[in-house]
Amino acid sequence: MDKYEKIRVVGRGAYGIVHLSRRLSDKKLFIIKQIPVEQMTKDERQAALNEVKVLSMLNHINIIEYYENFLEDKALMIVMEYAPGGTLLDYLQSRNGKLLDEEEILKFFAQMLLSLQHVHSKQILHRDLKTQNILLDKKQEIVKIGDFGISKVLSSKSKAFTVVGTPCYISPELCEGKPYNQKSDIWALGCVLYELASLKRAFEAATLPALILKIMRGTFSPISEYYSEELRSLILSMLHLDPNKRPHINQIMAQPIVINALMYLHTDMGSVPCTRICRPLSNMPSTTRGRASAKGYMSPRECLPVIIQALSCVYSWGGGVNSPIKLPLPSSETQVVQVSTGRTQKAAVTKNGRLFFWESPSVSCESLIPGTVDNATPVYVPRYLEGQAAVTIHHVACGDLFNACLTDRGILMTYGSGANGCLGHGNHNDVTQAKIVEALLGYEVVEVSCGASHVLAVTNEHEVFAWGRGDNGRLGLGNQDLYTSPQEVTIPDDMLPCSVHCGVDSSLIVTQDGRLLACGCNRFNKLGLDSVFNDGINTIVEECHTFTPVATHPINTITIEKTALGTSHTAILSGEGELYMLGTNQFGQLGSDEDLIPRQPHHVKTFENCKINTIACGDTFTVAALEDGDVYTWGKGSRGRLGRPEEQSNIPKKLTFSGEDPFFVVSISCSHGNTLLATKPLPNSESLVD
Repeated sequence: MDKYEKIRVVGRGAYGIVHLSRRLSDKKLFIIKQIPVEQMTKDERQAALNEVKVLSMLNHINIIEYYENFLEDKALMIVMEYAPGGTLLDYLQSRNGKLLDEEEILKFFAQMLLSLQHVHSKQILHRDLKTQNILLDKKQEIVKIGDFGISKVLSSKSKAFTVVGTPCYISPELCEGKPYNQKSDIWALGCVLYELASLKRAFEAATLPALILKIMRGTFSPISEYYSEELRSLILSMLHLDPNKRPHINQIMAQPIVINALMYLHTDMGSVPCTRICRPLSNMPSTTRGRASAKGYMSPRECLPVIIQALSCVYSWGGGVNSPIKLPLPSSETQVVQVSTGRTQKAAVTKNGRLFFWESPSVSCESLIPGTVDNATPVYVPRYLEGQAAVTIHHVACGDLFNACLTDRGILMTYGSGANGCLGHGNHNDVTQAKIVEALLGYEVVEVSCGASHVLAVTNEHEVFAWGRGDNGRLGLGNQDLYTSPQEVTIPDDMLPCSVHCGVDSSLIVTQDGRLLACGCNRFNKLGLDSVFNDGINTIVEECHTFTPVATHPINTITIEKTALGTSHTAILSGEGELYMLGTNQFGQLGSDEDLIPRQPHHVKTFENCKINTIACGDTFTVAALEDGDVYTWGKGSRGRLGRPEEQSNIPKKLTFSGEDPFFVVSISCSHGNTLLATKPLPNSESLVD
């Protein structure tokens, strides 16, 4: 590595680490794959050396170029071309659901064909074609196929038998364990072409057996009629179940629709673009000022970059993601007003009443096989909720494997797992599309909250309903029973509930006059049910089965503005802007690096000179957003909980959102070790786009 300088790790695979590196002599960037070989078996070493053998045989503009390999620190180092434009998968996700033009699809596809033709001409099977392994140049116009770590060199007319590749893209013959040849690469390329035309994979399922069944049946969603019949027929032919009926690569290239794209590559790509000349406004005819003229003049305003301001941004971190990543939105016009996250779900509500959620691949499409590279960050695809036509969604709440959404007319709908009766339909059945909770028809629900396994809802008449698991008395119904349909909760007569909050094993209600009611597990006095005064603790309450006013001083004397429940701690924001924390400070989640008195509330003084806008609690961490848009996190930092690579922070620290304009936080949601945060730009902040 004397000739190279490592910059950062850009990927990790089963057999090695991938570094972005700079050559010292000319500062040119390269990718260096580092594969430790000392502890590998003979077969594993041969698999590691296979990529070098394959790459050295290939020389094509649309294939990642191989430069050299060498041994260092008992590892094989493979030096390859760097593609700064990212992967094709990244590019498709950046579309935010907007379909590509057919011309652009064919431009990419033609380059893939040329590269695959070169590979097959060397009697090589790629065996892992997918959008993650197709890279782009800086302008995202030129395709570069990479990752030949599991490619196989065939003898003439031979077939391969080893079952390798990414599950979503493997062919039916691979699923059946039959021998295969170049036609399996044609299948995978057909899957990539389908993905270009639909922005989603052809074959996906929740489990590997279900995925294999889908592939062997050849069942996938129809291709949009936005595209020509020729393109749709081409995709269908490449995804034929019988490999003998799939077209050979030369037959594909001979089709008229593909020939035109190939001609474009050889005649237009790489040509020098013409620069439009902007004439001075004073030299233009008066009738054309401010608009384009028939002679092609353009006003200076038209020649300036266009100012585009994003209406919303949604960030996510935690679950192994150490810094905030921006999630794709369904479109550039999407304006998010509320978000919610559960153990496995991430959901959002738009200003115009649409509900969507982010899907991550159900089956891991990064195969743990030699030479493959794992993505550094998870992949999320926004999908609108099915069956919400003519319904305006006002609010969404996520539990564990289930969701509840509220319409603008106060109708509550739920869907997902029916375990623990959390859907409120009177049974334990799962529901795939949002279904009305019939027991609450006739009530106007104004807010709903989901815990891990229970739900609370409050109406415009200040009635509270609860259902799901009742352990620890979390439902406030006076017992620990499980209920599969909404049950009305008894509330003290002089209190009018206006908001509800569910935790893992407890619940909170904030009343109209800013008082706090609690029930469930009061471990570490996280609910403030102990009778605590300045001179000590009078009464300890470990568990409460009915909603009871908090008794801990000073929480029982202040006006409550907002509250958030974590696993073993609670955040309480007063009407005066003071932040109090209750529960355990084992991981610093209460925001103090001092030894706190057990079961006593802690007043967080970090924010005394600023106003907190939103507060949220995860399992062992806390997130707060200030009125000026700054975001602070504290608590346990493992697996990215704090949005930065720290193990723990006992005091609030500001979170950095690199390269972003100032914003205002509109909604935060935490669940377990994950955070979802929605923002909108501050007035007068603009993003300049060429």
